Amino acid sequence: MVLFRRVLGDVLRAQRVERGMTLREVSAEARVSLGYISEIERGQKEASSELLASLCMALDVSLGAVLREVSDAVMIEEAATLPTRIPVRTAGDVVASAA
Repeated sequence: MVLFRRVLGDVLRAQRVERGMTLREVSAEARVSLGYISEIERGQKEASSELLASLCMALDVSLGAVLREVSDAVMIEEAATLPTRIPVRTAGDVVASAA
């Protein structure tokens, strides 16, 4: 099962690292405790919509861009965890010959 909060945390961390920001810098800019941001990035805490908006502003990235990236990552993870269907022949199946 894909956990939204874990994927969101991965995306937020990647955005922060891409911008060369530390947790301390994001914390000061977003006015959110460093420990709480760390827990969000590790997928241990859920981010409220208000908190997520503050983090996006601090990272100078749109909320829509973050949610699109999270959505894409969730779709990829879901596809990877779907069971592969293997066709099974039964005694009554007709097999076409190449004749």
